[in-house]
Amino acid sequence: MINKLKPGRMQSTIMAAFSIVSISIMLILGVVMYIRFSVSSRQDIIQSTQKLMEQTGENLEDYLVSMRQISDAVYYNVIKENDFSNRGNDIRRGMNLLYEANRSNLRSIAIYNNYGSLIAAEPIALQKEDPNVTRQGWYEKAISEMENMHFSTPHIQNLFDDNSRRYYWVISLSRVVELSGNGIPSTGVLIVDMDYAGISRMMKKINTLNNGQYFYLCDNSGEIIYHNRQIQISKGISGENSIQVSQYKDGVYEEVFQGERRKVIVSTVSYTGWKLVGIIPYTTFNHGMFDIRYFIVILILLMAMMLAVINRVISEKISSPILKLNESVMEYEAGEKPEIYIGGSMEIIHLGYSIQRSYEQIDALMQKIVLEQTQRRKSELDALQSQINPHFLYNALDSITWMIEGERNDDAVFMISELAKLFRISLSKGRTIISIRDELQHAKSYMNIQKIRYKNSFSIVFETDPAIDTCCTVKLVLQPILENAINYGVDAMDDCGEIKVTGTLQEGIIMLSVTDNGVGMSEEEAELVLTDSNRMHKHGSGVGLVNVNNRIQILFGKEYGLIVQSEPDEGTTVSIRIPAVSYNEENRKKLEKGHIFSSEEMSDRENGQAQGSTEE
Repeated sequence: MINKLKPGRMQSTIMAAFSIVSISIMLILGVVMYIRFSVSSRQDIIQSTQKLMEQTGENLEDYLVSMRQISDAVYYNVIKENDFSNRGNDIRRGMNLLYEANRSNLRSIAIYNNYGSLIAAEPIALQKEDPNVTRQGWYEKAISEMENMHFSTPHIQNLFDDNSRRYYWVISLSRVVELSGNGIPSTGVLIVDMDYAGISRMMKKINTLNNGQYFYLCDNSGEIIYHNRQIQISKGISGENSIQVSQYKDGVYEEVFQGERRKVIVSTVSYTGWKLVGIIPYTTFNHGMFDIRYFIVILILLMAMMLAVINRVISEKISSPILKLNESVMEYEAGEKPEIYIGGSMEIIHLGYSIQRSYEQIDALMQKIVLEQTQRRKSELDALQSQINPHFLYNALDSITWMIEGERNDDAVFMISELAKLFRISLSKGRTIISIRDELQHAKSYMNIQKIRYKNSFSIVFETDPAIDTCCTVKLVLQPILENAINYGVDAMDDCGEIKVTGTLQEGIIMLSVTDNGVGMSEEEAELVLTDSNRMHKHGSGVGLVNVNNRIQILFGKEYGLIVQSEPDEGTTVSIRIPAVSYNEENRKKLEKGHIFSSEEMSDRENGQAQGSTEE
């Protein structure tokens, strides 16, 4: 029964379509606007961060330059101008002047000889007992690279004891200097300990944002110089990707660290190789975007309300003639043969005329197409089946002749009986569909004849589930497979060839398999068996498995057919996959007329078996 559309249903459909298109366009525009604002906001945050880092980098460079200048002043104005053997007071006085002028940024200035012994220091303080100077990092770096100045990472000063029992964090600037004593030059190390609090104050000024963004300072090997979570990092509670970041050149990078996606901005501090690093988590970019999202949502809602009214008016104008045309078409489909409605706009009028003419043509064409398709499918099956020419008939007759001549009458009678059974089933009153019981009988008769011809040089075993006997199959599908198993599988074997035929039923699918223990084939050759119809055949009928596969698929559908599995020197298994359709006269006629059975039609298999019968 055909349900007619209500007048409001067509209008609602058109209105819904317009609304969906309108809403989709608005959503796309909203998303584009949001992405545009988001990208712009993201670029603004990155640019502002870069400017802040640039200013901080300049302050750090100024601070470090002043430390270099102090080191240069001590070296060139104090050390190189005085002899340490008789000008000790002048040296201490010069160092004291420089220290007092920069004491807000300094903790100490000291000179050590190449044995690590203290020569002079400012402010005057007692050296701690056995500080092991030559093993400290700043001393080793200065000695290993004499031509450079070296900045250490932050550490507690452990050289001098000022009796205050306080610990000072410092950054040491060390360099190799030339010392003169009694006119004899020697090498030493000048160390200027900068107060770490100066750098800490600079970094704290820019680490005041509460949106997740932060900055830290590391050297060119990834050692942390300043970090707002430095204590947690040193204790292993927190982490930082400083080692990898230290290898980055100046610029903006994207990375995922500890499951968090973020932007990394790197700026190198001159003279030191230090990296000033800015971290911007992606959550920072979303901070402040709420107002933009709210604005876009309100704008979309207002536009949707306006479009709803416009869509209703347009849908009413379009739907009325279409509904009338639809009603006349549905009446025509119900068999009433009314006049097709012709009205409305020019397009709908043209559509009405076209539908009317097409219905007239369809009625005539349907009958013609059905007839042509039926004839075509029958012709295809006849053409494929006609390829099966049992040429072995001549060999079988020859075998019967020499059996009679050799007075082997019992064998000749058996041979003739099996040949009669084989051709009775081959003919099958011209039918294409037979029962699996008959197909198995045909295969057994064929193999009995072949065993006599090959003088029992191989064995054959049939193991099939009786439940499949009353199901349908395409005629003569096992014979070509068995012929290939003999000719290409076990023919070359000396009385040890084995062929096994199995049949199973599982979840509405029948699997008929022929397995031999012959020479087998490679995976590439196995793939060609079902795809290359032009392969040359050394023995047999020349039909090949392509023919069998095509016949099965023509009658049962493309999801069924043959499956070839083989390994060299292991043997070959060819399986036939077909649906479990009960064999009866009705189902046989349907299949031969080209009817493809659905899973629902095959579900009631027991009823089909009760009606089935095997044609003798």
